[in-house]
Amino acid sequence: MAIEHASVQVVRKPWGLADLEPWSDIDGSKDAVGELWFERADSNAPTPALRLKILFTGEPLSIQVHPDDAFARRIGLPNGKTEAWYILSATPAAQVAVGLKRHLTPQELRTSIRDGSIASLVQWRPVAKGDVVFIPAGTIHAIGAGIVVAEIQQRGDATFRLFDYGRQRDLHEDNAVAAADAGPVQTLCHPPRRTGARTVLIASRHFVLERIDLPEHSSWVLFADAETWIYVLNGHAAVGLISASIGDAIFVGGDNSSIEVGPHGLNGLIAYPGPNPIESLLQSLGRPSTHSTSPIELPVPQLAGFIEVKT
Repeated sequence: MAIEHASVQVVRKPWGLADLEPWSDIDGSKDAVGELWFERADSNAPTPALRLKILFTGEPLSIQVHPDDAFARRIGLPNGKTEAWYILSATPAAQVAVGLKRHLTPQELRTSIRDGSIASLVQWRPVAKGDVVFIPAGTIHAIGAGIVVAEIQQRGDATFRLFDYGRQRDLHEDNAVAAADAGPVQTLCHPPRRTGARTVLIASRHFVLERIDLPEHSSWVLFADAETWIYVLNGHAAVGLISASIGDAIFVGGDNSSIEVGPHGLNGLIAYPGPNPIESLLQSLGRPSTHSTSPIELPVPQLAGFIEVKT
C-alpha cells in the first residue's frame, strides 16, 4: 500500500523549453527541458504498469511510431506503447500529427523514410487546451511546436523514428516499417458528457484516463485498489497527508486515501489500468456544511469529447 508524492525525472531534449511555468519551476535556460517523468518515490517499490509524464515542445518532435505488445515482445521488449495526450496549453497555431493522408505499402513507407517525404504525408490536426488525443500502438504520429502535453502511457519507451527535422539522430527504418499501421486513422469527436465530478476521457485496454473537477472545501475518498496516478491541473488539495497543487503528481496504489480540497477547488487528471472505468473509484463526503455523513457514490461517468484514433 502506498500514497506518495511522485519524484520527477528531468529529460533534456533539443526540442524542449527553457521556461516550464506554471507546471514546474525547473530551469531549462542552459539546457532545454523536453519531458518530466513522474516516478514512484520509493525506488524499491514494484514497477508501475503506467508512466505519467509532461512534454514541453519548443520545436516539432520527431515523426515516430511505437510497437504493440506482440511486436515489442518479438524484439525482446516487455511491452509495447499505447499512449494518450491531454493538452495542457497550446499556441493558436499548434498542431499534432496523427496517421497519414493516404495508405502506403511497406515499400512506399520505406521510401518515404529514406527520402524524407514522410514529413509531407502525415496528417496534421489543430489542437487546443483541454483536447485529448488517443494514440494506439502502431499509429504514426508527432507533436508540433508550442504545446504542453500531459501523457499517460504503457510503461516503456520503444520509439521508432521516421523523420527528425535535421537533428541528426538515428532513424529506425526497419522497425518503423514493421510496427506501423501506415495509413489514415478514423477520428471520432463526441460532445463532452460529464457525470458529477468525473469525466472519462479515454477508456482503453491499457489504461483509463479521467478528468476530475472537485468543488472548493469538499471532502472525498479515493479507493485505489490498483495503481492510480493523480496530476493536478489547478487548485489545491491534501491527498492523505500530502499537499498537492498545480504540476504535482501523486501515486496511490492498493490503498484508500482522503482528498481534502482547498478554497479554490481542484482540477486534475486521474489515470489507472484499464479496460473499464472504476465505478467506486471516488466517493464524496460532501462539504463541511453538509450534515449528511453517508458517502455518495458517483455513477460511472460517460465518455467525454476526445480524438480517438482507431487502427
